[in-house]
Amino acid sequence: MAMASANVLLLPEAGSGHLMSLIEAGKRLLAHGGRGDGEGPAVTVTVLVVRPATSESAAEVDAHVGRVEASGLGVRFHRLPAVEPPPMGCAAGNVQEFKSRYMQLQAPHVRAAAAELGAAALVVDFFATGVLDAAREAGVPTYVYFTSTAALLALMLRLPALEEEVPVDFEEFDGTVDVPGLPPVPAGSLPAFMGRKESPNFKWFVYHGRRFMDADGIIINTVAELEPALLAAIADGRCVPGRTAPPLYPIGPVLDLEDKPSSNARCVRWLDAQPPASVLFLCFGSMGWFDAAKAREVAAGLERSGHRFLWALRGPPAAGTVHPTDASLDELLPEGFLERTKGRGMVWPTWAPQKEILAHAAIGGFVTHCGWNSTLESLWHGVPLVPWPLYAEQRLNAFELVRDMGVAVPLGVDGKRRDSFVEAAELERAVRSLMDDASEVGRKAREKAAEMKAVCRNAVAPGGGSSYAALQRLLGAIRGGFSTMTQ
Repeated sequence: MAMASANVLLLPEAGSGHLMSLIEAGKRLLAHGGRGDGEGPAVTVTVLVVRPATSESAAEVDAHVGRVEASGLGVRFHRLPAVEPPPMGCAAGNVQEFKSRYMQLQAPHVRAAAAELGAAALVVDFFATGVLDAAREAGVPTYVYFTSTAALLALMLRLPALEEEVPVDFEEFDGTVDVPGLPPVPAGSLPAFMGRKESPNFKWFVYHGRRFMDADGIIINTVAELEPALLAAIADGRCVPGRTAPPLYPIGPVLDLEDKPSSNARCVRWLDAQPPASVLFLCFGSMGWFDAAKAREVAAGLERSGHRFLWALRGPPAAGTVHPTDASLDELLPEGFLERTKGRGMVWPTWAPQKEILAHAAIGGFVTHCGWNSTLESLWHGVPLVPWPLYAEQRLNAFELVRDMGVAVPLGVDGKRRDSFVEAAELERAVRSLMDDASEVGRKAREKAAEMKAVCRNAVAPGGGSSYAALQRLLGAIRGGFSTMTQ
């Protein structure tokens, strides 16, 4: 008689970076455990789809799900019933609160799905720790999927203690914070949503930091060799003294690594005519956009730097939406800029095929918002960075990339301004620092990025890679829990 398969349920938060990263992790589970072997039963993967609170986000989720369903890879989808979202007022400036409360409301539907679908394990997004109790009641082993860095994980584990140790709000604190595994972290490098202790966002991050310790394991989208000191500090219990941390499974980089046909976009064809490693790429993620004041400073800095560039520039969102629009170059750029930089620069005013661009031989550097998915894509291709953090945890990512990993050169961002303003002279300095052949700082960043490229690729190699081994340990834990449940 055939052994029953172990059905792993995935509960992603609906944001694109979270949803697609957890789906990619599910693909890894299927690829490694989908057929079963002498170690245990076959693994199946079912994504629990949360209906987003807005029609715009719902259409984006439906498009992602449709593409994966059409791929024939075997990932299944189960749409959870719609729930009444928290008051939208809490989403204004308190995005982390809104996401956390919205995911917590899914708890009864997650419990019902676990029973209906015969869950062997549940893997939840780190915004969804509010469903851990429901999973426990259903008797299902539950893992947290952490889409960001081990640095942010260590900080969140430390946050309940840091709340007591730092006597004032972090936005008023001018000292450094102890995060085991990192150099002392300036308060200005902490995520902005942790600035005020009385804010709902801060309170939710304290909550999540506590709840991570209740999981059966933490799956993290990083590579052991990228953040060794941080992963060791977490595993050794230095972030939460007196408590044993759950097992860690660093399975990254979790990226869609399949070769795809060229987009044949004009910006990619333009790169084909440029010398190797000569072009600076500027791109700021799905939520990054510039107004005219910021765009003109960037233009002046790029023009004065003298280096080649490909700039994916997006304009302000339309009224009632959060997603950038295609840029109006006449409105955003200085008069004559395009003519003066013709031949050595291109401004691309719409969505750009970022992964294809970063893989291109002409790219020599990346000015980025420091979203972790974008950062991993850059490191996968060995491209050094200039970090320009805009929101979320990106200030901490920037600090780690410069001070700990050494794969980036610093950029002076005005942290006191909400729009993360950078002056033209500062951008020019950073571009020259990274791209000039004579720059010692740039040379070190380029060498370190090349080293991290090898690290990332070796990590996922079958047999000996650290991420490959972590995935095998995770599959063993899931199958072991499933065997116990079915005895």
